[in-house]
Amino acid sequence: MAEVVVSIPDELLEEIDAEAARKATTRAAVLRMRLSQGRLRRDPEVIGAAIARAEELFRDAGPFDSTELVRADRDWRDERDKRR
Repeated sequence: MAEVVVSIPDELLEEIDAEAARKATTRAAVLRMRLSQGRLRRDPEVIGAAIARAEELFRDAGPFDSTELVRADRDWRDERDKRR
């Protein structure tokens, strides 16, 4: 594993140290966890663009009851599974 030297504000280091103490782990473990979590977050602009595309796709769909759609899909899967 590579080692990286990074300068961070004292307040952030205190926060990381406090979290490490609460979790009985190391600074490095806390930093790895936070970096991994940050990697999973999506850019708000990308999310906004995806929502806009979905809204455009469903613009002419008209009103519908999602409960009925879920129930119909579940019933279809139940019937399919009975035939297996």
